[in-house]
Order: sequence, then C-alpha cells, then structure tokens
Amino acid sequence: MQLALLAGSSIGVSLGVFGSGGSVLALPVLVYLAGQSPKEAVTGSLFIVTIISITTLLFSDSRRQIHWPNAVALGVPGIAGTYSGALLASLVSGAVQLAVFAILMLVSSSLMWRQQPKAAENNPAGLWLMVATGFLVGIFTGFAGVGGGFLLLPALVMIARLDFLRARATSLLLIAVNASVGFIKNSWLLNQQGSTLDWLVLISIATLGALGALIGQHYSARWPQQRLRKGFAVFLILLAGLVFWQTLPELMEVS
Repeated sequence: MQLALLAGSSIGVSLGVFGSGGSVLALPVLVYLAGQSPKEAVTGSLFIVTIISITTLLFSDSRRQIHWPNAVALGVPGIAGTYSGALLASLVSGAVQLAVFAILMLVSSSLMWRQQPKAAENNPAGLWLMVATGFLVGIFTGFAGVGGGFLLLPALVMIARLDFLRARATSLLLIAVNASVGFIKNSWLLNQQGSTLDWLVLISIATLGALGALIGQHYSARWPQQRLRKGFAVFLILLAGLVFWQTLPELMEVS
C-alpha cells in the first residue's frame, strides 16, 4: 500500500510534465502494488487520471493555454470512442485488456523517445484526421484504461501544429474528458458484475498524484525535457515487458 501511494506522486509528475503518461503508470500500480484485478484497475486508473488532470488544469496556467477548436475536434469523437471501448472491454478478459495496455505502452515509449517536433504557425489540421484520432484515442481509453495523452500530445503537435505548452494543456483537458467518460461507463459495468472499487486507495493515490502534477508542471521548465522523455520511454519498455510476463500464462489459457 505504501509503495502504491508513493507511486501516485509519480503518476502526477508524468501528467504535469509531459501532459501524458499518467495512466500507463496508474494501471500497473493498481494491479501489481495495490493488488487489484485488471477490471478494477482499469476503472480505478481512469478515476485517478481524471482527478489529476482536472486538478492540474484548475490550479495551473494550463487552463489559459487550451486550444479550444482542437479540443472540440478531438474531444467530441473521443467521447464516442471511449463509450465504445468500454463496451468492447466488457466482452474480453482482464488479461486481454492488460496485453493491449502493454502494447500501448510500447507505442507510447516510441513516441516519447522521438525528438519533439516543432510546431508550425498557421497550419490548420485536417478536420477528419483530428476526428479519427480523437475516436481512436477514445477507444483505447475505454478499453484499456489509458488517458490517451501519449497519442493526443503528438497529434496536437504534429497534426494541429500547436506549441508544446498549448498541446500539453489541451491534452490534459482531453484526458480529463475521455477518462471521466470511461470511468463512468466502466464503473457501471463493474457494478453490474458485483465488483466494487477501493475508494480509499483511489482517492489517496489521486490526491498524491494531483500534488505531484502541480509540482511537476511548476518545475518542468527547468528540466531537460528530451532526457526526461527518453528516460521515461525506457521505463515504459521495461514496464510493458513486466505486464506481458505477468499476463502471458493467462493469455495462453484463454487461447
């Protein structure tokens, strides 16, 4: 339990510094440190990421840096995708969800490792590409309990051509929206199965994570961003390997 609470601050720091990465830490923390089932952990991680993202937006300068047109273009289809992803998740085992989650961690590590692209001025994104991206991220959010920031942030920089700070702020808003929708739908499905959430653990981790996010965002301007991103990328690869190793026996039984 103590390790889970300590890891909560790391979840927040990741979201505060990068505008992504919080959910890819929250899910393993709940499964391997708090001892929750994959289904409970997916739902709980969405709650934690929702609280941290909202807190960061309310109590930092990020709320003034949101690019609302792109937030709408990604957010509306993201809600539909999140709802669809949660329905898909109800049809598969928790081991399958964890396996998909591990694959998404590898994708995230690849995106984190790459050099951050520079934004271009006055180069609007293609609407349909933004809509498709929002819907796809939403599916991942509902299905695997990820906030989707590791896909949203590159999309906002490379497709929408936003600078990093505006992309980070917009990503946080979209994470909060998608994660909250995913949490509501997944918690309802969880209740239908007779399972309950450990609210003491979730609220404690979310509180520490929110503090970590505010601290991380405040000091992140002084940190070597590219080194941090590459270090985080390596950590994600190791974490994905752990998840695959732990879920492989159950996946073999399913197959």
